[in-house]
Amino acid sequence: MATGTAPRQTAPRPGAFDELARRLDDGVASGALARLHGVVVLQQGERLFERYWTDEDEAWGQPLGRVAYGPDKLHDLRSVTKSIVGLLYGIALEKELVPPPETPLLEAFPGFEHLADDPRRRRETIEHALTMTMGNRWDEGTDYSDPKNAEHAMELSHDRVRFVLEQPMEREPGERWHYSGGATALLGALLVRGTGQTLPAFARERLFGPLGIETVEWVKAPVIGDAVPASGLRLRLRDLALVGAMVLRQGRWSGRQIVPAAWIERSMVPRVAMGESGIGYGYQWYLSSPAPPVRWYGAVGNGGQAMTLHREGEIVVAVNGGRYNSAEAWRLPYAVEVDHVFPTLFR
Repeated sequence: MATGTAPRQTAPRPGAFDELARRLDDGVASGALARLHGVVVLQQGERLFERYWTDEDEAWGQPLGRVAYGPDKLHDLRSVTKSIVGLLYGIALEKELVPPPETPLLEAFPGFEHLADDPRRRRETIEHALTMTMGNRWDEGTDYSDPKNAEHAMELSHDRVRFVLEQPMEREPGERWHYSGGATALLGALLVRGTGQTLPAFARERLFGPLGIETVEWVKAPVIGDAVPASGLRLRLRDLALVGAMVLRQGRWSGRQIVPAAWIERSMVPRVAMGESGIGYGYQWYLSSPAPPVRWYGAVGNGGQAMTLHREGEIVVAVNGGRYNSAEAWRLPYAVEVDHVFPTLFR
């Protein structure tokens, strides 16, 4: 994910595509870009660059063996899924199928009145879930195959909502950003309940179908057997980039308003700063700054999955990688974009 990089010209220079392909190939061969699986670059909705490699891979932890990636191959998005769920929430909200962000969580999820004894829980809202500022205990710092990992434990439970809501409170809601797949799971639960459809069905009807995206998988939880809201989506990389291009056009594509423009705008307002990183967070999206103006929006996932949307030049950089469960996996898409794509195509 970029840290404010912006193009210096609007069109790639002659020979830039071949040079970028050579540079990326050299990086994969040398190990500097080890486990890189694919790169797609769009500008103003047009595909400028697309390249893939062969590597060992997995689908949500299940080995796939050695995969020769290409335009038609699906790939885990992992937590990039969260940003897609954020878009789906906005689509459903316009139809009044889900509660607005200011709704208290205990009002949105009846049956948990026993939790209201803690006044902090009474102050939790859906917006706190959208911004990952709920204030409850949540630890995803261990390997995602570890039962102690909160998301893993949640997906092994029989009730995601109960698992998330009953986590002990540790701070005031809204006090600070704290990474949580549980927050996205609550949004997914509201979508399923409000739309009367599964997440894959609603996404296919209201988002992917209108974009012409037909090849989609959504990993199912091992216990409950439904789609995993926080990390289960699998898409082709070129289709992920297409979603990004639509977002840059304020939710509009091929003459159709797919995601409400007002929701796109609302989602990309910095709501909280992510510590001292210099990055902000909106409604399930990373933002280039914890305060306006925002130059890019980003979605990031375990292993090196990333989609960065640059407002200047209307540029999308989408990356797939296989560095799963590495705390340094974010460096792979960062290096691809900052050290290779922009210096080569837009210098």
